[in-house]
Amino acid sequence: MDDPTDLKYTPEHHWVKHEADGTVTTGITFHAQEALGDIVYVEGPQPGRQLTRGEVCGVIESVKTAADLHAPVSGEVIAVNEAAAGKPESINADPYGTWLFRLRPANISELAALLDAQAYRKIADSSER
Repeated sequence: MDDPTDLKYTPEHHWVKHEADGTVTTGITFHAQEALGDIVYVEGPQPGRQLTRGEVCGVIESVKTAADLHAPVSGEVIAVNEAAAGKPESINADPYGTWLFRLRPANISELAALLDAQAYRKIADSSER
């Protein structure tokens, strides 16, 4: 699957969308969900929590393993996708359409450090070997 070019990415296999209202929406990439396998549980950070870029802030579990969720940028958690938590298999079905949490960035310039689709693909390809 091609990674959408209108999104940014983290080395931890999260996608990031900068919304028109200035907030940031994040989820996991196709590569991440494929590596995890059948996802059975997801727990994101609590709304109101202040996060630092790269901070572990949740967990996603599959029948094979568990992986940490990381904050793509610093900021305040403003929403968590309860529908995804209640139906975690939706992440496998549509990883780019199933967001996990939203942040109000503390420093919008941190978005510049995120990867574009091409740079992310290189990381994902190297982790498949």
